[in-house]
Amino acid sequence: MSDDWRARARKLPKGNLYEDFEIGRVFNHHWGRTLNEGDNSLFTTLTLSYNPLYFNAPFARAHGHPGIVVNPMLVFLTVFGLSVEDLSEAGGLFLGVDNLSFYERVYPGATLTARSTVADKRESQSRPESGIVTWHTEGFFADGPKAGTRVVDFRRSNLVPKRGDS
Repeated sequence: MSDDWRARARKLPKGNLYEDFEIGRVFNHHWGRTLNEGDNSLFTTLTLSYNPLYFNAPFARAHGHPGIVVNPMLVFLTVFGLSVEDLSEAGGLFLGVDNLSFYERVYPGATLTARSTVADKRESQSRPESGIVTWHTEGFFADGPKAGTRVVDFRRSNLVPKRGDS
């Protein structure tokens, strides 16, 4: 056996393929993610989001919040990211997000979890080696007094490879 790791390496398939998705199937995404002040400050700065609610505690308190508010786009992208391993890691083009809604403000220290339900699937007319799958994804508080409360939801679609064509 070779000592060179490259000679021993093998590619393991990741994610689900088109045939794995049935309308109504629910994916409870793993782990969750705790958002902290550093996550929020970095994201807000890098995205040039200059709303002082997201980085100025006295301003946020003056407007009725207990402290800074986590940037809602970070909340959305965190929940989106939690869904990737189950839904789109196998590859395929991202086709967009629809019906993005925010329900609760999120503050640093909150842990979010995500759940997705297959909402629709169809064959691709332009790419017969793939299908189009749409999911309804919801993000929830994982703990604390609001545990289980929905924070955000959206629908997203991807082109998903079919089995044997990936």
